[in-house]
Amino acid sequence: MTALAKLFGFEEGKHSVRTEILAGITTFLTMSYILAVNPDIFGSLEAMGMPKGAVFTATGLAAIVGTLVMSLYAKKPFALAPGLGLNAFFVYTVCLTMGYSWQFALTAVFIEGLIFILLTLTNVREAIINAIPASMKSAISVGIGLFIAFIGMVNAGIIVDDGGTIITLGNITSGPALLAVIGLLITSIMLVLRIPGAILVGILITAVLGIFFKMPLPADAAPGAVPEAVTQFGGVMSAVPSIKPIFLKFEWTHIFSLDMLVVVFTFLFIDIFDTIGTVIGVSKRANMMNPDGTIPGVKKILMADAVATVAGAAFGTSTTTTYVESAAGVAVGGRTGLTSFTTAICFVIALFFAPLFLAIPSAATAPALIVVGVMMMSTVKDIEFDDFSESIPAYITLIVMPLAYSISDGIMLGLITYVVINLVCGIIKKIKDKDEKMITVIFNILIGRFGKINPMMWVLSILFVLRYIFL
Repeated sequence: MTALAKLFGFEEGKHSVRTEILAGITTFLTMSYILAVNPDIFGSLEAMGMPKGAVFTATGLAAIVGTLVMSLYAKKPFALAPGLGLNAFFVYTVCLTMGYSWQFALTAVFIEGLIFILLTLTNVREAIINAIPASMKSAISVGIGLFIAFIGMVNAGIIVDDGGTIITLGNITSGPALLAVIGLLITSIMLVLRIPGAILVGILITAVLGIFFKMPLPADAAPGAVPEAVTQFGGVMSAVPSIKPIFLKFEWTHIFSLDMLVVVFTFLFIDIFDTIGTVIGVSKRANMMNPDGTIPGVKKILMADAVATVAGAAFGTSTTTTYVESAAGVAVGGRTGLTSFTTAICFVIALFFAPLFLAIPSAATAPALIVVGVMMMSTVKDIEFDDFSESIPAYITLIVMPLAYSISDGIMLGLITYVVINLVCGIIKKIKDKDEKMITVIFNILIGRFGKINPMMWVLSILFVLRYIFL
């Protein structure tokens, strides 16, 4: 057991090998849906040179490397993989909305990972975290949850484009949309019953049912054309797809642009708070926090996350982050790096089942996106809705993300709104209460002497305003 203690922080008498292994398998079952969902989301970039098979392999490798670092270096039961929401920002915002190449986006992820490493080695990370209001942090999680769920519904045809009302309910009585609705009910029932791996099992069941559902024929289909099945399996096992088309494909020509700054900051911001929120939540559940609320070894945890992001970008996928599904393994009893090591081994085995995962249609992954969106909604209770100076910017943040189809716009507009509202109200209140000169009040607010706006928020909001003016 000495080797286990050295490698994974395992303590004989306190921990059980069997429990740690079962916990690792449980964590894998609850998060392995990313092997199907991530390539499906990146499928929108396939015509631009990102094959789904290569993305599948990059997803698995990023999960393996990140989770192994967490296991052997941090010795914690947390697993990592490319994050939902971060992959959506990569594909739908940076590439499809802003019009940049996926190579540009990979470069931004790579830079973000390097910055995260530097911030983890210093105390700058705490300054950034403390600069963002708590209500905004909560709203970002909720907004990403809404955005992910919206993407799932659109991909499955539950929500469709309508020239009159912009969006409307699709035909949910047949085809992929009906399959997605059935899959959502199946997955939801299993989650309520706390069946291990409910999300992955729901995806697989829905994909199998898709064999019996037909795709709608296009308007210009030839007479007598036979509709294809929603799910078309082409095998179960195969050689691992090559990542050569996307491996180390960076683009350095725009690294000093304002857009690169905004994209890198958005990746960094979401990664930081997603990781910290997950680590705090899972650590509380596992009773792994110190009495003063600190987390033992948190610096190593964040370093593992940062290294995983750099490695994931090199492989060819979006930001790799700590998964909240790690809580499933912790609930089973996982407490050491042996749990995450087991999860990493499961991802290694899964790489050889590429045909199985890549055959899973959008209608089968949509329920996973929707229920993960539900999980991310939990922080809405932390928003102070009675305080409009907090709730209005938070609401702008969370509602803009799905409606503008952009995570970054939600963050930027929410923060700008927060600064403007609190600046004006702070000036009026101080002048009214203390009869101070306006110039004195403004100066005190700018330097963060009083009020809720600190200097870093000024820097961020000014950068965001300049972005909207000039880009």
